[in-house]
This record gives sequence, C-alpha cells and structure tokens, in this order.
Amino acid sequence: MSVATAETPSEPAKRRERGGRNARREQRSHGPEAHGRPYITRNIPTYDILSEDNLVRIEATADRILAEIGIEFRDDPVALDHWKRAGAKVEGVLVKFEPGLLREVLKTAPATFTQHARNPERSVEIGGKSVVFSPAYGSPFVMDLDKGRRYGTIEDFRNFVKLAQSSPWLHHSGGTICEPVDVPVNKRHLDMVYSHIRYSDRAFMGSVTSEGRAEESIDMARIVFGDQFADQNCVILGNVNVNSPLVWDATMTTALRAYARANQAAVIVPFILGGAMGPVTNAGAIAQSLAETMAGCALTQLERPGAPVIFGNFLSSMSLRSGSPTFGTPEPAIGSMVIGQLARRLNLPLRCSGNFTTSKLPDAHAMNEGTMSMLAAVHCGANFILHSAGFLDGLLSMSYEKFVMDADFCGALHTYLDGVKIDDNQLALGAFKEVGPGNHFFGCAHTMQNYETAFWDSAIADNEPYEKWQAAGSVDAATRANGRWKTMLAEYQAPPLDEGIDEALQDFMTRRKASMEDAWY
Repeated sequence: MSVATAETPSEPAKRRERGGRNARREQRSHGPEAHGRPYITRNIPTYDILSEDNLVRIEATADRILAEIGIEFRDDPVALDHWKRAGAKVEGVLVKFEPGLLREVLKTAPATFTQHARNPERSVEIGGKSVVFSPAYGSPFVMDLDKGRRYGTIEDFRNFVKLAQSSPWLHHSGGTICEPVDVPVNKRHLDMVYSHIRYSDRAFMGSVTSEGRAEESIDMARIVFGDQFADQNCVILGNVNVNSPLVWDATMTTALRAYARANQAAVIVPFILGGAMGPVTNAGAIAQSLAETMAGCALTQLERPGAPVIFGNFLSSMSLRSGSPTFGTPEPAIGSMVIGQLARRLNLPLRCSGNFTTSKLPDAHAMNEGTMSMLAAVHCGANFILHSAGFLDGLLSMSYEKFVMDADFCGALHTYLDGVKIDDNQLALGAFKEVGPGNHFFGCAHTMQNYETAFWDSAIADNEPYEKWQAAGSVDAATRANGRWKTMLAEYQAPPLDEGIDEALQDFMTRRKASMEDAWY
C-alpha cells in the first residue's frame, strides 16, 4: 500500500504563514520546514563523567549479578529455550549468564536505525548523534486548569496526539500518551494505535500489555506500510519494562519477542526506584540497570538477530521517610550520564531520562525537576527521549498545560543541541567594522540580515516589561499555556490519510473488537 504524504497547506494556512507575529516566530524557530525538523542532530559532545576504571567496575558488578544471582524469566518457556540454546545456565525460571555471553549476543543489534513515519519527511533516525523527543507515556489521569484532575478518555488521547502533531519541537507521536479508561482494556490498544495513525503522520508506538495486543499493533502498522516494507524496516516501537529487581515476566518478554520477531524495535527499560526496586546507592542501581537491560536487549537478538532494539533506562529515587517515589532529583540525573557511557560501550541506541516531576501542578516545582532530568537526557547522549512533554504528578497525570510548556522547552533544547556555529557571518567582523566603538548593533546591516533567525523565540514566555505585563493582567506561564493548547487544538489540521488505508484499519478494528467481549480489567 502507498504511504500517505504530508498535507499541502490550505490557502488560509498559507496566509497565516505569511503574516503575523506567530508566523514570524514559527519561521524564526525552525526555518523553512513546515513542521520543524524530523529529529535533532547533536552538535555538542556527550558528558562522560566516569573514568575507564570505574566503568569497568560497574560492568564487572553487573556481570557478577548476572552470573551469581541471575534473572528470573517467568511463564515464558520460549524465552528459556532461547537462553538454553545461547549457552546460559537455566535453573527452572532462573537464568544465569557467564560474563561476556550477553555482549556477544548483542553484537547483532544495530547501532542506529530508522523508524519510518507514514509521512517520509517525518521519519526519525535513532542512534548515533540523533535525538528524538517523544511525549510522556502511561498516565491514567489527565489534568488542565479548567477541569482539574480526572481519568483520561479517548478524546483526551486524541487531543494529545493532535498537540504532539502540531508542535514543531516534538518528533514522535509517542505511545500510551494517557490511558483512555472509557474504552475496554482489551480493545483500547486498537483505538490508540488508530489515533496515532489517523491524527498524526509521525512515527508512533504500539501496545505491550500482551503478546496479542503487540501483534495487533504491528498488524495495524503493516496495513499502513505494507507487509514487505514492514518486514524489512522499523515502523513501530514497543516500550517494555523489567519487573525490577531482576525479574522479566511473560507479559513483557512475549511482547518484546513479538516486536523483535516482526523486525520492529523494542525499547528495553528497567524501572528502578532506589530503596524499593534497587539499592539506594547510585552505582549499585546503575549496575542493576545494566544487567537487566542487557538481558532484555539480548533476548530480542535471540528472537531475531539484527532486529532493532533501544537500550533504555529509568532510574529514580524515593522519599525514604514516606516511601513515595520522587522524580527529577539529582541522583538519577547524574546516574543517566553513566548509563549513557555504558550504552555507548555496547554500541546501542539509548533511551534515557525525560521531563520528570512529582509536582501536582505545572508550576516552578515541575519545571525545576523537569529541567534537571531533561538536561541529563541531553547530556548523557540519549537518542530517544520518552516523557519529553506532559509528565506531571509522578507520571500519574498528563497535563495539557505542562505538555505545551515542556514542548516549548524542547524548542530551546533544539538550539542548545545545535551548539555554536562558526563561519564568517557568525563571527560578524563586518558588523564590528560598521558599528565601531561605543555604538549599538540594533540597526546595523548584520543584525537586519540575521534578526529573524538569530535567537530562539518562546511561544510561552512573556518578555515584555513588568508594567506592560501587569497591565495585561499579570498572567502566569501556566495560564498562558492554557490558552496556547486551546489555540493549537482549534487550529489543528489532520494530515491526509489514504482512504484505502483508513478503511482497512477500521475494518481490522471492527473485526477484532467483534471477536471478543468487553473486558474492563
């Protein structure tokens, strides 16, 4: 089947692009592309904080965890058979690995790969120097300043897909942006995958809550891209989590094997809360993370050598006084730097960190913690950054306001990751000659030639003088974000989708839904 292409702008859209402050900001922000870059190419170095000796010590500790303690693979006999054939020691559901075994298996995993979008101009490169921002994932609740906190619905889900599609600063449509609890549990994955395909033309993620749902997600991607293309190319991702500490359950292993079997990428992610699912010490948690993630990544290669896989990480801390998880704290942030070094030593693409916070509101608390964790992701060398926008309330809530605030910050990170360009225009010697000592550059020729692209321009920040801001109502950032997301939804235009593909998707969904009774748990 044909792959749908980007929409030709309507005449009203063209007029909007030609005039107005917002249009000029759009042009200054991301140049001639209609919807921003498909992904970022990093132009600053990673921040490598540990010496070779200390990295070797962490790797040796992970090897001892794997060899002496082992990892359980529960209720998945196929996975156990894979490990037996690979040479691991299998004792019931406990698997132990000799040092070097997993690294040898992982040699078939690609260092970089392309996840294709149905609009080829929005396909993303994952690995190497590429950076891809994707929305937050998995919240059962949504919130906004108008209606407060409530359970997510399929309408909310579609709204967030539309917001991600509308932002020039996000590159990926994401996955379970929020849980649509008004749709039966056993059927909602169909509606979620369809929403990503229908309301976005970016790359997207599928379900991992059972092997069958993973396979149905992949089947829907095949309808879009065609069986042959999908078999040879990555067209969908699945994000799977370890049951830390040191347990892989069948729900996750059968899902990750389904993605690998279809030559689609699994994102392998431990979920370690220091003091609960891992030790309170950073080095110990990092060693545990390395052991758990290597095992999951290697299992994809045993299922299908050469299948794309992403080395994932989710270190977090907790309040040892209350037992509550904490997010956006400094220990996991600096731990991400080490995870980045370890992933590069394995030559695997990296998913790390995100816009984490335990704040219950899109406030200074939220942005402080989110900035901490996003900068960690940027500096550790993450290639795929899930949870880039919307994360609130310890991931329990997806916030409309924080979504656009976070996306705005992602815009700033585009410029940050570009680094400093050096050429004759940038060095501006001619401007110094024109202006001379003691004069200003505001109206000189160089400024006029560069003013539209010189600085990144926030869509949320208020840069007016205090008196003008006060006269306009003293509006804070969250309130401005509230108006921003409403404007984005009002101006949203769906990308075109081939009618034949749409009909085939809807027919597939109708048949699958009719084949089972509704299940709500």
